[in-house]
Amino acid sequence: MSTHLENYALLSDMRTAALVSDDGSIDWLCFPRFDSPAVFSAILGDESHGRWRLAPVGGEILSRQYRDGSFVLDTEWRTPTGRVLITEYMPTRGKMEDESDLIREAICLEGEVELEMDFRIRFNYGESIPWVERTEIDGRPAIYAVAGPGAVHLTGPLPDAHGETHQGRFAVGEGESLRWDLIWSLSYGPAPTRDDYERLLEHTLEYWRDWSEHIEADGPYADYITRSLLVLRALTDHATGGIVAAPTTSLPEEFGGMRNWDYRYTWLRDSALAIEALIAHGFTKGAMAWRLWLLRSLAGDVHSLRIMYGLAGERHLPEFELSHLPGYENSAPVRIGNGAADQFQGDVVGEVMVALDKMREAGIDEDERSWGLQTALLEYASANLDRLEHGIWEMRGELAEFTHSRAMMWAAFDRGIKAVEEYGFEGPIDEWRACRDRLAREIEEKGWNEDIKSYTQTYGSTEVDASLLQLPHVGYLDYDDPRMLSTVARIEQDLVDSEGFVKRYRTQAGKDGLEGDEYPFILCTFWLVEQYAMSGRRDDARTLMDKVIAVSSPLGLYSEEYSTEHKRLAGNYPQAFSHLGLIRAADAVSGRDPSSGDYTG
Repeated sequence: MSTHLENYALLSDMRTAALVSDDGSIDWLCFPRFDSPAVFSAILGDESHGRWRLAPVGGEILSRQYRDGSFVLDTEWRTPTGRVLITEYMPTRGKMEDESDLIREAICLEGEVELEMDFRIRFNYGESIPWVERTEIDGRPAIYAVAGPGAVHLTGPLPDAHGETHQGRFAVGEGESLRWDLIWSLSYGPAPTRDDYERLLEHTLEYWRDWSEHIEADGPYADYITRSLLVLRALTDHATGGIVAAPTTSLPEEFGGMRNWDYRYTWLRDSALAIEALIAHGFTKGAMAWRLWLLRSLAGDVHSLRIMYGLAGERHLPEFELSHLPGYENSAPVRIGNGAADQFQGDVVGEVMVALDKMREAGIDEDERSWGLQTALLEYASANLDRLEHGIWEMRGELAEFTHSRAMMWAAFDRGIKAVEEYGFEGPIDEWRACRDRLAREIEEKGWNEDIKSYTQTYGSTEVDASLLQLPHVGYLDYDDPRMLSTVARIEQDLVDSEGFVKRYRTQAGKDGLEGDEYPFILCTFWLVEQYAMSGRRDDARTLMDKVIAVSSPLGLYSEEYSTEHKRLAGNYPQAFSHLGLIRAADAVSGRDPSSGDYTG
């Protein structure tokens, strides 16, 4: 039986991330970047695909928590002979740019405790067994493992080799401590060096606390907003400014199913929505880093716009399958890369233009290059105004005209017009007005179905889509507009399950080109919370908000979906989309405008 996703903690150094189970096993870790091949892949198979377990013999967890405002994880264990605190983190400073590491330290608090370790390093997503030998780093014994371009050193009390694994037991008495450091470096580069571990921990805590103490959050959900903003930061590459949708690949949207995707890339849509949430809570520096990433990634070729890029702006993300991995709970295939990168999704320009408008509203200076990018984006939108597409959910079936995407294109032209009228920029405003007005007429004529009294997923259909909850978000209409309220009623009828959780759309309608089903989408459920709060249904908003809050991991983390049938999180984890949805919903329930963070009165 696989470890439930909610039982994993996230560690991050803003270059990559690890998932640590409540059994003390690191079951997922990619070195040196979020999208690099994993060296521990047990989450997509079993221990033979790589893991690093450290736990006390016969131990039970007394507490497990992050130190305030950080991703330094403390787990206190009790055994029949004593208590031990295991601290785990990925240093954010004090290392070379081509190095990354993960530190685990055990401090005995009482009595004597015996720790057991199972260390199975497997490069290339569990496929490559490395060459392993004993060596030294700074005069300290180390295990050295190498396969291809990457190498790792494990320092600390060393486990013994047992076939293709390393195992060991280590006693620690009251007041004593043991420390292990797993360091990644280039196999053809110099051996890494390490000293002053206390300073590394201090630096890491200082970094996270310096960042988190600038968070503007209050109200009954302030702690959840804070942790969600921290998750967004943890999923941001500190060097490039790119934000990954999630640090994992192929965690299933249906247990045992084939809806398994690689989310370790930067979606324009996801990151734009994340930037809106950051700006609403006082973070402009991160928004500026994202805008620089955007300018570099799109460069001078906006007319070949892609919906996602690599962390540094890479454009080619070919999708392939790893047949040697059985998948999380036998959910195959395991995919690397993402074929949706080649899709046309008409909404993307809208989300980007809305985020850049929020930056202007926040007082962030606009330069000639940034405005030039926006005029090019609107030129791209105009040129593709009649193009059929895949939609926000990246369907792999027939192309269509998605109402949500058309509304996002409306928003793109609307924000361009606003920039000219209110901020004095130059652009073909008459052309943009014509496109905006045409889209508005078209949405009302083709995207509204008078028979069911609802906007629809695609033009001319009778199906609804949770993405329609975004229409008020961009100002297409008000939250309490009668057309919006009747659309919400239809969404409640067709997409809301008995527990109140919201599906993206009805997969049984057969239009997404995929087999199987999926569980309710956490982001969409938060969108419904926001809609309830902003349309006067505050009691309903609080009730549903509390339901979704209750299904987070004990550490406040969310995956992509929640199965009300299995009472478990599902999909890639943790998911930026879910956390940014939480931030907006929490603001709305607390009486703030989720787009600005200002109190609505």
